Amino acid sequence: MLAISNLDVYYGQSKIINDVNINVPEGKAVCLMGRNGVGKTTLLKTIIGNLNSRHGKIVYEDDDVTQKAAHRRARLGIGYVPQGRGIFPYLTVYENLMIGFEAVPHMSTAEQQDSIEYVYSLFPVLKEMRHRMAGTLSGGQQQQLAIGRTLVRRPSLVLMDEPTEGIQPSIVEQIEQVIHDLRVDQGIAVLLIEQFLDFALNVADYCYVMDKGHIVSEGAASDLNEDAIREYLSV
Repeated sequence: MLAISNLDVYYGQSKIINDVNINVPEGKAVCLMGRNGVGKTTLLKTIIGNLNSRHGKIVYEDDDVTQKAAHRRARLGIGYVPQGRGIFPYLTVYENLMIGFEAVPHMSTAEQQDSIEYVYSLFPVLKEMRHRMAGTLSGGQQQQLAIGRTLVRRPSLVLMDEPTEGIQPSIVEQIEQVIHDLRVDQGIAVLLIEQFLDFALNVADYCYVMDKGHIVSEGAASDLNEDAIREYLSV
């Protein structure tokens, strides 16, 4: 599904991502963990095409997308839920969802409405609040909206940047269930950044730990040494 090999990414002359190799198989959830500032978000922005790599390769479904523009990667089926949600506060919930289709202009009106109903089935509160301004939603509801806006275009790979950050426990449980359903029912692959270790181990099949731009540990979620991982998550 997604294969990242020997990736180097710079900000100016500063090397942020250093020789990173990551694989995300189809229908699996892979978690990237590490302290703030070690390069996790930079990696996701590079995968989606918002940043350019200086060396290495990004292959998605056997297609080398390393030099492709972000909108072309989105049309190929890569979705991105950014940290901080990035919703449009002065648009309604429904209008925010409709913006998700900008990346896939080939979808018919009927297909769009089917996709929106699919998102409503995952997050029923969005249907209840579809006419409300998105800025009036709670933080957890805005996170649901951000995820829904990505899912309306039916990606086959979803990148999520700290989806549980600042979210109340009940919605964290919903997001956990949605990630499970995406993998099991839809065959969608998920690569997420997460610092909440219990959540990461509950949803992920495989985990990578990043420190100072390097992958310093990896393994199946069931085999990881939790105490060792916590050392890389503590401030």
